[in-house]
Amino acid sequence: MIHTQDKSSALGQGVLIFVYLTILTALEFFIAITFKSVSILIVVAVIKAALVMYYYMHIYKLNENSDDDTHSYAYKTGTNRLGLWLFLLSDTFVFAGLMAARINLLGFTRPPLNQLLGLAVTAVLLLSSFFMNRGETSMAHGDTKGFLNNIVITFFLGLGFLIGVVAVEWRLAAAEGLVASFGNPANGPMGGVFYIMTGMHAFHVFTGLIFLFVVWNNARKNIYSAEQHWGVEAVAVYWHFVDLVWIFFYPALYLIGKLIV
Repeated sequence: MIHTQDKSSALGQGVLIFVYLTILTALEFFIAITFKSVSILIVVAVIKAALVMYYYMHIYKLNENSDDDTHSYAYKTGTNRLGLWLFLLSDTFVFAGLMAARINLLGFTRPPLNQLLGLAVTAVLLLSSFFMNRGETSMAHGDTKGFLNNIVITFFLGLGFLIGVVAVEWRLAAAEGLVASFGNPANGPMGGVFYIMTGMHAFHVFTGLIFLFVVWNNARKNIYSAEQHWGVEAVAVYWHFVDLVWIFFYPALYLIGKLIV
């Protein structure tokens, strides 16, 4: 399957990728509670990440030829796109460092977290990426109303994910004795790892919500068009990046390792 420029085909492609991601997410949950195979979980996460990067984040656009005119919108979009991806690459090192800390400090153990809640918030964030893709596709084909409707859904799903992690999961984790300290005698570094990983990710979700509001407000003023909507593309790529990070954080915190109580 390749990317396409036709609106109906592009929307259909987004649906198909969402179905693939949903099946893979359900599969990794099943694997975690039955076979407990770390290697298979890693493979599933990598496949999900590849689908998001190519079909939702449009990494292939980095190879698109831009206009030779340095003052043209196409040229500026090409350079902005490269700059955005370089920023995301640098941000990846932050999350990779957190993942390395989780592996080094916790090994094959995991925090006492509610796996069903983890699956639920993951599904919400995954669904938000689906609607973000539909919104971006709508704007790329000049459908401002479709963009506005989908971006509102994306915003509230993102807010739901944020509430689910910070307001619900953090409270349940605290009730289980997880505290934000690497030297806590009860759970050692487990609480610190959990809060810093989810906290850093939650911060990115929060900033993503701000960006969503900005592009929604701009679209209401008819600032974007099918030919010129770099702001929409940038926010979409950032939002999918947040989803991409959670693709690896979710199994690392909720699925992989022996539960320590």
